[in-house]
Amino acid sequence: MPRLFAGLEIPADIGQTLSHLRGGLPGARWIDPENYHVTLRFIGDIDGVSANEIAALLFRINRKPFDVELRGLSSFGGKKPRAVVASVVPSRPLIELQAELERLVRRCGLDPEGRKFTPHVTLARLRDASNQDVADYLSVRGYFPTRVFTASRFVLFSSRASVGGGPYVVEDSYALCA
Repeated sequence: MPRLFAGLEIPADIGQTLSHLRGGLPGARWIDPENYHVTLRFIGDIDGVSANEIAALLFRINRKPFDVELRGLSSFGGKKPRAVVASVVPSRPLIELQAELERLVRRCGLDPEGRKFTPHVTLARLRDASNQDVADYLSVRGYFPTRVFTASRFVLFSSRASVGGGPYVVEDSYALCA
């Protein structure tokens, strides 16, 4: 049973830049740069028939390439931080692509996504990291020059059931070329 999600790949040069932000945070499990991505829609563990149906439906998406802007670091989890992320500016084309993916996946019978879409690239998953440690890390490493890339496709990733952070496999890709 594959575990699937749709997302945007991060170009290798930007991944390399983000990887320089690794380290200096107790309790962090750093994601390997080749596994950096922007999740557009988590699909989850589904059977092969549903996976094929979703993969086929995604070819219906007809959108133009658009710029994706990474700007600064933050954390998720509030008082119990669970991740350090590079923030992605929520541009209109990005939000519209994500909304269309959501509609198509729901058409296949999946439940609506439970969380509000907050585009980001997860750099580290946190276990037992204190608020103070995360605040200290962000005060030192939280700024990096804005990086922009053009998303010319989105992909359907699969992953093995694991603690998270990859490895991820591109199962299919969908060009943005309208």
